[in-house]
Amino acid sequence: MRLYNSPYVRQPNSVTRVMLKVLIALLPGIAAYVWQFGPDILVRVLLATVTAVGCEALMLKARGKPLALFLSDLSAVVTAWLIALAFPAIAPWWIVVTGTALAIVVAKHLYGGLGQNPFNPAMVAYAIMIVAFPSLMSQWPSALPDAVTSATPLDTLRTGLRATDATVASVMADARVFGELAGRGWEWVAGGFLVGGLWLLQQRVITWHIPLAFLGTLTLVSGAFWLAHGAQYASPVLHLMAGGSMLGAFFIFTDPVSACTTPRGKLIYAAAAALLVYLIRVFGAYPDGVAFATLLMNICVPLIDMKTQPPVFGHKGR
Repeated sequence: MRLYNSPYVRQPNSVTRVMLKVLIALLPGIAAYVWQFGPDILVRVLLATVTAVGCEALMLKARGKPLALFLSDLSAVVTAWLIALAFPAIAPWWIVVTGTALAIVVAKHLYGGLGQNPFNPAMVAYAIMIVAFPSLMSQWPSALPDAVTSATPLDTLRTGLRATDATVASVMADARVFGELAGRGWEWVAGGFLVGGLWLLQQRVITWHIPLAFLGTLTLVSGAFWLAHGAQYASPVLHLMAGGSMLGAFFIFTDPVSACTTPRGKLIYAAAAALLVYLIRVFGAYPDGVAFATLLMNICVPLIDMKTQPPVFGHKGR
C-alpha cells in the first residue's frame, strides 16, 4: 500500500526563504538603476544593510532574543534594500543611516519585532525623513550626461503645470527629465521592478490581488482625469512607470505583516491606496504618495480584515 503525504502543506516554507526571494526579485530593478544612474545605489544598499543588521542585533540583544535565529531571517535586509531604493541615491549618507535606524528600532522593534509591526518600516523611515529633510529627499540622480541631480518627473510635472498656460505636453517637451514613457532612465528601473514582481507572483510569494488592484485602480483614476482634461493631467502610462508605482505594487503594499490578509480585503486595501497615491501626487505637497498611502492604509488594515473575513466553514455568512 502506497502512502501519500498530507495535501495541507504543499512545500516547505520559511521567513528566510520568502525574504530571500524578495531580495532576488529586487535585483532586476537594482541592475537597471546601476545601468541608468551609476553605482551610487550599491553604496546606499550596502550602507542601509549594515545599519539595519547592526540595529537589529542591538535590539535583539536588548530584548533577550537569540541573535542567530532572527538575524538569519533576512527581514532586516529586505527593509534596508527598500529604504535604499526609496531614498535618493545621492542623499547624504547619514540620511540613509538615520532612516534605516528609525525603521528597525522604532517602526519594527518597539512594536514587538517581526510580525508585530502595524506599519511598513521602510515607509515609516521615508515619511519621517521627507518631512524632516524635504530638500535633501527631493534631489535624485539624473540620467543626463551633463547633470548630476534632478527633480523626479512627477515633481517636475507638478511644478511646471503651475506656470501660466502650461500643459502636460509643454512641460514634458521642455523638461529633459522625461523619456519615452515617464522619467528618463526611471522607466527602465520601473520595468525591472515589474519583472521582479511578476517573478514573485510566479513563485507564489505574493498573490495577484494587491498588484492588480493597485495598478488597475491607478490606471482607471489617472485615465479618467486624463480623458477629461488631458492638458492638465498626465496619462496613466506616466503614473504607472514613474515614481514608486511598480515598487509599491509588488514590494511595499504586499508586505505580509502590515497589509490586509483576506482576498477581498487586499483588493479594497490596494484600490484605496492607489486612489490616495494619485490624489497626493496630483493635489498634494509631495512628489509621490506611495509612502503616505501605505501608512494611511496600514491604519485601516484591522478594520478591513475584520469586515472582509470569510464565514467560518459550517457557518452562514453575515
